[in-house]
Amino acid sequence: MESPPRKLLDQVRDSIRLKHYSYRTEQTYVQWIRRYILFHNKQHPKNMGVPEIETFLTYLATTENVAASTQNQAFSALLFLYVLDIELDDRIDALRARTSRYLPTVLTPEETKDVIKRMSGVYHLLAVLLYGSGLRLQEALQLRIKDLDLAQHQIVIRNAKGNESRVTVLSESAINLLPQHLQQVKKQHLLDLNQGYGATQLPFALAKKYENASREWIWQYVFPSLTLSKDPRTGQVLRYHLHPSGLQKAVKQAVRSRSVSVRRIDRHPKAR
Repeated sequence: MESPPRKLLDQVRDSIRLKHYSYRTEQTYVQWIRRYILFHNKQHPKNMGVPEIETFLTYLATTENVAASTQNQAFSALLFLYVLDIELDDRIDALRARTSRYLPTVLTPEETKDVIKRMSGVYHLLAVLLYGSGLRLQEALQLRIKDLDLAQHQIVIRNAKGNESRVTVLSESAINLLPQHLQQVKKQHLLDLNQGYGATQLPFALAKKYENASREWIWQYVFPSLTLSKDPRTGQVLRYHLHPSGLQKAVKQAVRSRSVSVRRIDRHPKAR
């Protein structure tokens, strides 16, 4: 007896995982595709096309007032869906959300160093690494132990933007802080192993190729999460890397602390 065909959203998930997209991307794409289908009264995408996509995207821009980046995200999800299994017979010409234009707040090198000094613990080290080695936040969070070469003062950034790898310099300030940090990380890893855990997420198909690699020290994240969590795809309990919001909150707190200190100095009689 033949098994029933997989549901559309399950097919989307399968295709996303086949292309090695992140779980966050999988969640986002599935969410937008579901919203698109519900918006058109649960019609199957095979029975819809360019007009329905344009109507949905225009609705997001004019009624929901979403940001341009959000609308583009929805567009990418729908484009993935139709490239996956359904052909479109015309170009999509929906009303686009207006792109916001904000001037970025740029700190001087002295101000940046002052903010970093006001941070502590793992987020201080992370900020030092970002500033001294020119890493993107996600690149730093995804670093593995094997990517660090303290002797050669180098970091290997793997599968970076554009799916390419590169080598960058490991700053002296980071080198001075890393040994003690790695010692704490290894201590936590050994504790996890003793409790029956100790695995982390491996890239692509390495988990199937090397069954025990996920528990090896060299594959652990340099900045592991403080808590264990369950992989939503496999159900395995793993230790991921820190969440980006943790650093963002630490930076905001440091900036706020600096602003308070500057105001106090300006109000001091001797400063006038």
